[in-house]
Amino acid sequence: MYNEPLLSAPGTCRVSLSIINPVASIFLPLLLILSPSAGLADTPVTMPPPESYCQWEVKDYAIEKPLCGLAGDASRGKAIASDGSRGNCLACHQLPIDGIEAYGTIGPPLEGIASRLTEGFIRLRVVDTRQVNPMSIMPGFYRDPALIHRPGKPYLGRTFLSAQQVEDVIAYLVTLKQ
Repeated sequence: MYNEPLLSAPGTCRVSLSIINPVASIFLPLLLILSPSAGLADTPVTMPPPESYCQWEVKDYAIEKPLCGLAGDASRGKAIASDGSRGNCLACHQLPIDGIEAYGTIGPPLEGIASRLTEGFIRLRVVDTRQVNPMSIMPGFYRDPALIHRPGKPYLGRTFLSAQQVEDVIAYLVTLKQ
């Protein structure tokens, strides 16, 4: 009765009539919607072409010079930090952003970070925190793409954030003083 396959070749869906019963008929439409043939599983992520990578230098646990000589914008940085598809800082850190009730607690709270750390040290932590703590689970948002281990296909050969986005986040974080 149950020896017929539910899914045949990849990208196609074949439902065995022998399993259709009142309960299965409720879930059948959901199965068909979520099947690979519905196109949802293979939807490509469109990314802009990778920008050229700017080398940076660590001196005394800091990256003193802005990446690529760029100036950051604090309002854009706040938006990036709170955006789940870009910086996503709220997944691990508490930030003083009005209207945000859910945030992660894996990383330290970032309120007042500019009173505790220098801009150069904050930049190093955002760019590649493994320079400070090799065991950190925080991603290096501007880590050399050649050093990123097993990135998702959309991130092959690129950084997680652009140099401008990193500088925007830094500009926001340095406003967080107590």
